[in-house]
Amino acid sequence: MKNLPLTSKDELTNQIKNSGVKTWRDLIDTVKRIKYGRTSKRSDLNLVWTEQKGTCSSKHAFLKKVADLNHIPNVKLMLCMFKMNTTNTPSIGDALDGQPITYNPEAHCYLSIEDENIDITSSESSFAKIKDDIIEQIEIEPEQVFQFKVAYHKDFLKNWILKEKCHLSFDQVWSIREKCIENMSK
Repeated sequence: MKNLPLTSKDELTNQIKNSGVKTWRDLIDTVKRIKYGRTSKRSDLNLVWTEQKGTCSSKHAFLKKVADLNHIPNVKLMLCMFKMNTTNTPSIGDALDGQPITYNPEAHCYLSIEDENIDITSSESSFAKIKDDIIEQIEIEPEQVFQFKVAYHKDFLKNWILKEKCHLSFDQVWSIREKCIENMSK
């Protein structure tokens, strides 16, 4: 991955540079260390920087936005559905314990940079941990992490419940998913 300078004069890039982060690689490393958690307003990607926290969606969409503002080439924002379990995502803790499912289909964002997939969700994240558990993936734009990603995830779960003949309702599966996210935020 090339270590290109951040050159845009927009307000967001100026905030980033004023904090001492001057290059693309430094920004990726910095965002990877930012605390995992939901920002106060999902639709404002700048909050990843100002609140110093974010989820897989907000952190990766934020980076894609900065890449676009700074004309950094070959950066794609990817959305996948993967089989989230305690092996590939240990931080979900006991959320699946006692449940009749061994994994929960989760919508997850990551970046594809020059055809290399990277996950900067947290300092422990690695795309290699989930690559074998990916069910499907698509490229999206940063603004699609707000409503599109949620709708895509819910539609996938509803179809998965029917296809797998799962004995849980959508609300039950979604509740398990929320417990996983809650555990990850601790």
